[in-house]
Amino acid sequence: MKGEKKTYKCRMIVRGSGKGEAVVSRDAMCFYLTEPKTGVVIERNHAIHGKSIAGKVLILQSGKGSSVVQVDGFYQLWVRGNLPAAIILKVAEPVIVSSAVIVSETMVDQMEADPFEVIEDGDFVEVDADAGTVTVTKKN
Repeated sequence: MKGEKKTYKCRMIVRGSGKGEAVVSRDAMCFYLTEPKTGVVIERNHAIHGKSIAGKVLILQSGKGSSVVQVDGFYQLWVRGNLPAAIILKVAEPVIVSSAVIVSETMVDQMEADPFEVIEDGDFVEVDADAGTVTVTKKN
């Protein structure tokens, strides 16, 4: 139902909070393959190719790529103010986690519900990593 709001417990990876429109991808992501000036994903054949992640709440399967390219991708977005508002991971892996720590990107995982089942593109999502909660307001 439109406007329906539900809160889920999660595990904090990187402290902080963020809120915004959800962008959902079941694909793993390398932040190096994002245009730093716009936040648009430029990786060909990626589920969210052509979409901007700047200021959005990004729901991802996991990260991919080496630590050097992942950290550089996060850093380039960070210096231009185009990081996501927060990231919700299905699978936390060390490279994406360490990259998020470096730029203080709010990040959580282990939602009590599968994020791919309860969050859709365009939903409004509030992530409070410190409180260990994700609140989803349905768009339709």
